[in-house]
Amino acid sequence: MKTHNGLLELSIPRDEESLFEPKIVKKYQNDISGFDEKIILMYAKGMSTRDINEYIYDIYGIEVSKDFISKVTDKILPDIMA
Repeated sequence: MKTHNGLLELSIPRDEESLFEPKIVKKYQNDISGFDEKIILMYAKGMSTRDINEYIYDIYGIEVSKDFISKVTDKILPDIMA
């Protein structure tokens, strides 16, 4: 999987009956770089990492760690400082 932070290896269990429908990374999708941009946009609008985590859970039904959100938002700090 390609992300803004580089390649990410996903381990997805087999689904012999093809009943599983992924929420964030759709079947055969190999690029989720837009997900980082959504987190950065929410952060830029003043949402805290807790707010972002709750919003992602409400929309996608998954929990994203605060560390992950911080790593995504930290990569724009040099641009903000400049």
